[in-house]
Amino acid sequence: MATNTAAPEEMHLRHVEVDVLIPKLMREKAKERCVEKVEAFNSCCKESGFFMVLKCREQNAALKECLTVHYRDPVFFEQCKQEYIKEKLEFERTGIPTKNRKQKLPTSM
Repeated sequence: MATNTAAPEEMHLRHVEVDVLIPKLMREKAKERCVEKVEAFNSCCKESGFFMVLKCREQNAALKECLTVHYRDPVFFEQCKQEYIKEKLEFERTGIPTKNRKQKLPTSM
């Protein structure tokens, strides 16, 4: 496995990374930053059942607005890009995906 020795800011990213994988990370992080709006929308949907489309317009609009602010923020994109690159370099170094690295190891066997 070849390791990339370029500095993270100089690393070339593939189209799929820039247009799919980094935006996916942005969506996940934006939901964390908009957690109150996500919870309000989810709560409204649970309470409204079939009528959620009509009854939860306000919560949906607030959630969309919060998420869109983050999606359009170039600083937020750059933060997510740097986090993605860091994880990519760590995967290239260890061969272990982030998901598996973050799992807790058993304390006793």
